[in-house]
Amino acid sequence: MKIVGIIAEYNPFHNGHQYHIEKAKEVTGADAAIIIMSGDYVQRGIPAIMPKRLRAEMALRSGAAAVLELPVCYATGSAELFAMGAVSLLDSLGVVNSICFGSECNDLHGLQAIADILCAEPGEYREILQQQLKTGLSYPAARQEALRKFMKNADCSFLLNDPNNILGVEYLKALRKLDSPMTPYTIKRQDSHYHDTELRPTYSSASAVRSLLAYAGSSLRTESNHTFEDTSFSSILSELEEQVPSCCLELLKDYHRVKYPIYQNDFSLLLKYKLLNKEPQRLVRYMDVSEELANRICTQLNNFFNYQQFCELLKTREVTQTRINRALLHIMLGIKKNSILSYSNCGYHFYAHLLGFRKDSEKVISAIAKNGSIPLITKLYDSGSLPELGQRMLTQDVLASNLYTSVVTDKYKTAFENEYNQGVIKI
Repeated sequence: MKIVGIIAEYNPFHNGHQYHIEKAKEVTGADAAIIIMSGDYVQRGIPAIMPKRLRAEMALRSGAAAVLELPVCYATGSAELFAMGAVSLLDSLGVVNSICFGSECNDLHGLQAIADILCAEPGEYREILQQQLKTGLSYPAARQEALRKFMKNADCSFLLNDPNNILGVEYLKALRKLDSPMTPYTIKRQDSHYHDTELRPTYSSASAVRSLLAYAGSSLRTESNHTFEDTSFSSILSELEEQVPSCCLELLKDYHRVKYPIYQNDFSLLLKYKLLNKEPQRLVRYMDVSEELANRICTQLNNFFNYQQFCELLKTREVTQTRINRALLHIMLGIKKNSILSYSNCGYHFYAHLLGFRKDSEKVISAIAKNGSIPLITKLYDSGSLPELGQRMLTQDVLASNLYTSVVTDKYKTAFENEYNQGVIKI
């Protein structure tokens, strides 16, 4: 049995994601696709628009054999950490033959050339990179300029203009560092760009679909603050018919304003509470928080009105908005630098948390349980045999999910269900 691994967020699931699953199996000759999916928070440092199990169910209904959760410390990390966390988890399963990722360029050779340089870090490249950083460029911009000068190939360095290409390079770096036997493949992203907010005829971006769902949950206001009736969700569903697989529409309908949409600002009070209890020297313990950013957070705290506004307030030319999003999220969730270092020094993973699987793919689950180098967890209560670091990682995942669920239940006045009581989805 051949299995392809896919790394995704599905925030939310749409036609392009279904195409990716189908095409990945086609180009690799795989019998099944295993998904490593971010949980309730995503790599841009914000909460997912809908809970992880709802997104996982959509993927399963659309052809995925199984969905496993990427631990929150990796799901909310930099592109490099996100990729290493996801690729190492796939590698630990012991059954995945290949990995297939989407890219804007569909140029595996070009992406591999960049990955090789970034892994080897030749002296000349490092020197150029340091020169670029001294000019005040952010790290991503400085790295791209250093690659352009070192490779003497503008076309190749410009591959890093696009987010899926960047992640592709990081996946390839991770495969090389792990000396993984998994074979990489890439397929071209269809029609839309990552940040597009306008719908396309068939393959729209997740950003565009999120915008549509957000519009469904808002009221239209004029400058005089007069409120009109909300756009009917039925009309939104009509537009979504062309954007998401038909098997997902019913889920979107059933859980709208029950479990989603969830936004960054829904966590404003949680974040402010954490920040009010911290001083600069304590903030620098958290992932992505520099000394300069820690001081800026404390200096600007009196100007905190909501989560998103505070992120924008903290932005500078040298620090990207995404980096600030991640830093604040890590403070809120308690994700510390020393924890990540400990995890990485011990092989990155201690368990594989199964969110759901298709009943016709039970042999895939059996193969993971038999061949994996880490235990497959289906019931969190059965995690008592994990080592101390594994227990710490799992506790962090559970807390992050329970915070998210608490926001959902408070916003939509539904019953709270602890993460320990959540079952595995079976389709």
